Amino acid sequence: MTRGRLRVYLGAAPGVGKTYAMLGEGRRRHERGTDVVIGFVECHDRPRTIELLDGLETVPRKTMEYRGTTFTELDMDAVIARAPRVVLIDELAHTNVPGSRNAKRWQDIEEVLAAGVDVITTMNVQHLDSVNDVVEQITGVPQRETVPDEVVRRADQVELVDMTPEALRRRMAHGNVYQAEKIDAALSNYFRVGNLTALRELALLWLADKVDDQLDRYRADHRIDKTWEARERVVVALTGGPEGDTLIRRAARIADRAKGSDLFAVHVTVGDGLTGASPADLARQRALVESLGGTYHQVVGDDIPQALLDFARGVNATQLVLGASRRGRFAQLFSRGVGVTTTALSGAIDVHMVTHEEVSQGRRRSVRAGGLTGTRKGIAFGLAIVGLPLLTLLLANLRGQLSLASQILLFLVAVVAVALTGGLYAALFAAVAGSLLLNYYFTPPIHEFTISEWENALALGAFVVVAIAVSVVVDLAARRTREAARASADAEMVSNLAGSVLRGESTPGDLLERLRTAFGLDSVTLLERRPGAPMTPGRQGDPGCWRIVATVGGAPCCSPDEGAAEVAVDDDLTLALRGRTPSAADQRVLEAFAAQAALALRQHRLAEEAEQVRPLAAADRMRTALLAAVSHELRSPLASAKAAVESLRTAEVTWTEGERDELLATADESLDRLARLVANLLDMSRLQAGLLGVTAEPVAVAELVPHAIDDLSETGAGVRVRLPAGLPDVLADPALLERVLVNLISNAVRYGSAEQPVLITASVHADRVELRVVDRGPGIPEVERDHVFLPFQRLGDRDNDTGVGLGLALSRGLVEAMGGALDPEDTPGGGLTMLVTLPAYIPEPSLMSHLDSVQERRGR
Repeated sequence: MTRGRLRVYLGAAPGVGKTYAMLGEGRRRHERGTDVVIGFVECHDRPRTIELLDGLETVPRKTMEYRGTTFTELDMDAVIARAPRVVLIDELAHTNVPGSRNAKRWQDIEEVLAAGVDVITTMNVQHLDSVNDVVEQITGVPQRETVPDEVVRRADQVELVDMTPEALRRRMAHGNVYQAEKIDAALSNYFRVGNLTALRELALLWLADKVDDQLDRYRADHRIDKTWEARERVVVALTGGPEGDTLIRRAARIADRAKGSDLFAVHVTVGDGLTGASPADLARQRALVESLGGTYHQVVGDDIPQALLDFARGVNATQLVLGASRRGRFAQLFSRGVGVTTTALSGAIDVHMVTHEEVSQGRRRSVRAGGLTGTRKGIAFGLAIVGLPLLTLLLANLRGQLSLASQILLFLVAVVAVALTGGLYAALFAAVAGSLLLNYYFTPPIHEFTISEWENALALGAFVVVAIAVSVVVDLAARRTREAARASADAEMVSNLAGSVLRGESTPGDLLERLRTAFGLDSVTLLERRPGAPMTPGRQGDPGCWRIVATVGGAPCCSPDEGAAEVAVDDDLTLALRGRTPSAADQRVLEAFAAQAALALRQHRLAEEAEQVRPLAAADRMRTALLAAVSHELRSPLASAKAAVESLRTAEVTWTEGERDELLATADESLDRLARLVANLLDMSRLQAGLLGVTAEPVAVAELVPHAIDDLSETGAGVRVRLPAGLPDVLADPALLERVLVNLISNAVRYGSAEQPVLITASVHADRVELRVVDRGPGIPEVERDHVFLPFQRLGDRDNDTGVGLGLALSRGLVEAMGGALDPEDTPGGGLTMLVTLPAYIPEPSLMSHLDSVQERRGR
């Protein structure tokens, strides 16, 4: 079955018109005869958006119950059963109601796409995983609903619904986004011009990266090697020498001149000799590149200029920064050098030759035997062709002065020189040619290919054997050197790869991108076998048996058989490579990359599982504490009530009216304590199990505090309230917050000083409201502060009537359930201050529209 196509309307902020654009596209397709249905759309009571629903079929939503509230969600099974050509599904980042098959709506959409249905959806940039923390820094509002970037990057189309900050604020002021009572708060908080400008820039930059990926894929699919200067990309070549720092900083300044440019650093490990680069220097330069916002890459190549240009063209670079040659003038006479050669072959890429203090200072590295390149072999053959006749002419003029043995030794020196230069085949050629020249010109009878004396024949034979032996040894040394160089380069690449994975710096996509650039591949895809898919050889190439975990580069492979090569990780994971076919020598490195990619994938999944298990572990610890302490806490009020009731029932004692009232009061108080304890136990258990209903809504602190004091009756008579004017509302559950305040005020009155009443104050810091309950009692030692928030912990366990018991543990749990925090502080001058921190009410659109819809359903 062909997978459906995904189109995403991306907005910088709520209210820019994503849903309107999605519905408009749906209507245009419907008018052209396409089968279009609405799966889930939130109109937010906007009239112009609601008008676009007319004439479009809507798939009924699925109704779900959670914590006493009815919710409606996308019914993806009904959509799949309806099988339209296109379905409109709003809010890609939406979190489904607990109990749904998938936790997130984007996972629902993945199933719809897998069923062959095209999907059009919407989302805001703040919901992207990669920019989530940046958005929180800008706006001060944490975004709990996120979508992995890879999901959006895989979309077939991503269209930005753009609007200037001023235009969006005008829309809001005209009432086109929010209801009138929410406009002022929104304009002064989330929808400030600075916030909207920053969010718009984030959206534009992220979409530019997405467009850049599409451009790379297009160029790879169409085999376009020429540079397209759609965006500035600066590549700096590093040798590992001391000039590297200068080159990196120079390249970073060049990249900074263009907004949104990319910086790449590349080190080429030559395949024909051991590199002289210092691993420590390269590691330090890599850290410098990454600190400047660039990325470090390493490639292997026999021809350094060509390897540099291949990498630069692979990343669509526009500028290449090289250091001026460190070789001396004498060396430059025999070879143009990397810089000059690269400049001549660069084509449309601008090459910057940067001078530095190491110019003409030499390479400062030990000389190592290198492998034999084609150039060296050509020089060796030329040396044999030209040098041997010249040596023959010289020795012919000295015929009477040198013996045959001396002449053979001189020819042997020439053959050894050829062997050292060009290896086996050039040396064999020189040995055969030298033996023929010696035989014809210097061995009696002269000018004939015959030998009159057996000693001369033995000498010529020894000459040929020695020449061949030297040639073999030189060629073997060159091969071993080449293998060692390649092994060193592979080891360094794998070491860098493993280090980044162990440090948690690389995702599977990052590793695949490194693999693609290192081997010059068109695309790399990590495939995972679908659960239940057959493992028979005949089904290995079936795309329906595999799903794409991560992919980079051009068109992805949907099955292992679609690539030029595959690297199996295990029975369920495999890498599919598209482009050139890797050599057998590359296989070990490819397997290392595949193993590290699988390790990174497993790390990511384990982290997700650990995050899901963490609340369960906390709930289990709490239940253990509850069971350990419940017998002690229940025994005290039960014993008091039982003793009072038994005393009243006894016939042996005659009680006065006052004594009977006192016993009844004792029983009543004990039973009240027991009722509160049971209620707290039940609420704590529900809270830890996630079953306690928490309905966040705007709460006026100035209205709630008096209600909490009234609940305390005479206990709260002396409490003073000092709240600042203009205190914003908090986002909390009013019933639960009132209960927290009752607990805190009750404890403060119980422990506070009789001379100085309890004080309640509040203040605002950034997007949080801090509410303080201040007493002047003995306080709590700092080492004991964490203990008092454990269930059934009393300050000193001095008696059964005083102490904080379960109250503070439950209070902290309730506050944290509302997205806040409860912490103790010292009161200046003595005493304890309980600090309740809650989020200030900021009418962030997605949250407020959700709350409004919940309240509307409750009202109905």
